[in-house]
Amino acid sequence: MTQVNREYAPPRDDLKSALKAQLSPKGGSMAPGTILRSIPRSGRRRWGRAQLDAPQDPYKATKKPDEPTVCPQCGAVYHEGRWHWAPRPNDAHEALCQACHRTNDHFPAGVVTLSGAIVAPHKEEMLRLARNQEEIEKKEHPLNRIIDIVEGPDQLVINTTDIHLPRRIIEAQKRAWHGKSEYHYDENGYFVRANWHRDS
Repeated sequence: MTQVNREYAPPRDDLKSALKAQLSPKGGSMAPGTILRSIPRSGRRRWGRAQLDAPQDPYKATKKPDEPTVCPQCGAVYHEGRWHWAPRPNDAHEALCQACHRTNDHFPAGVVTLSGAIVAPHKEEMLRLARNQEEIEKKEHPLNRIIDIVEGPDQLVINTTDIHLPRRIIEAQKRAWHGKSEYHYDENGYFVRANWHRDS
């Protein structure tokens, strides 16, 4: 049997502890209505897109997988230096991709919060917009996915495997519903918190 390579660089302890503090004891998922607290950070706050010197994903393997490699969980194929959606090659090695690893650990790289009085009456449309953006992003970037969505009375919390999909989701909501948005990139770790709010 082919052995699955699960080697990765462990996440920073302080970031992991801060994020876990926001999760409920049951199964590592957020309880409905959970108010998300900001993760402590040093230095100035970054707004907008991630900078070129942003930290690398700690779930990314410390060395490149052998080629070709297939993820046994999602079926993505590593070839020519990146992950693709492609048929499984006959001679493929197996290694878990970082997106599946994050999903299994329930350790998101992005947390999107949609909040306000407008959420409850338009929840289904907002969820559909978020899933549509995931499908568009995932076609070109297989590692950029939604881990799960937690519904609260007046909010939706969307956890993602990367720091790029949250912006797509927020911008789609703004085009549809307007509202206000903000982005908080962690200075020392691979993490973003993206918030959108509209009351009426």
